[in-house]
Amino acid sequence: MSINKLVIIGVGLIGGSFALALKKAGMVKRVVGVGRTRKNLNTALKLGVIDELSLDAALAMRDADMVLIGTPVGQMPGVMKAIAPHLGAKTIVTDGGSTKQDVVACARKYLGAHFANFVPAHPMAGTENSGAAAAFAELYRGRKVIVVPQPETSPRAVRVVRAAWTACGANVVRLRAREHDEILAAVSHLPHVAAFALMGTLANRKDAKRILGFSAGGLRDTVRISGSSPEMWRDIFLANRSALLADIDKYLHEIKLLRALLQRKDGDALQARFEHARHARERWLVKAKRD
Repeated sequence: MSINKLVIIGVGLIGGSFALALKKAGMVKRVVGVGRTRKNLNTALKLGVIDELSLDAALAMRDADMVLIGTPVGQMPGVMKAIAPHLGAKTIVTDGGSTKQDVVACARKYLGAHFANFVPAHPMAGTENSGAAAAFAELYRGRKVIVVPQPETSPRAVRVVRAAWTACGANVVRLRAREHDEILAAVSHLPHVAAFALMGTLANRKDAKRILGFSAGGLRDTVRISGSSPEMWRDIFLANRSALLADIDKYLHEIKLLRALLQRKDGDALQARFEHARHARERWLVKAKRD
């Protein structure tokens, strides 16, 4: 299977890595990048992530075989509304958004007759870096990509999107939109809450500069993902608000429990909680390695 023309809207880590991986696999002939800033598109062009650039999404849609929307989820309604009148009858549209119920809803609203060719997707891969310069072809190798086809979705569109992600080296998994959002709230969105909150807590201290000068690997590892795009994570948190609030409450319960044990000087109970967490992590890592 070959894609003659791929359009990437939002040439950042996700969209750029998708383009590079497909190029490396020999699955795409021409990549057109669309974005808000010429500077990032020029970087993508210079690095070979894209072959052409455009600031006009409507013009870029002409003769496109596939479109990947790689913008923050908050921008997707505007993007879909802008491109819908210009999509070809067989143009397949997919996305890389971290939430799916909201993305599916706005696709239903704005894509109209083209909704059948829309395959919601979410690659479970990323780094704390952003922009075209952060993209690399191996990002998706061995990683899961979740697809969320709807009852109306064309089987052909699903096959093409599956084939594209498989060519990137990913393992494609199918979920329902609500199931996806509930899972991601726990394993992806909540860790970002924790990282942003911890870094914010330390940065707000009067002695922040001094204490951060004594930090080592533990803090760097824990707050690494707080270096991610604030715009992107603002949109994700708001889009998945209900599920994320429920998981924040569970996390706060655990924090309050540890605080109470510490206040009571209950060392045995603290150690038991730590051992429970440590063993859970070990089981998870063993299973992840096996999978």
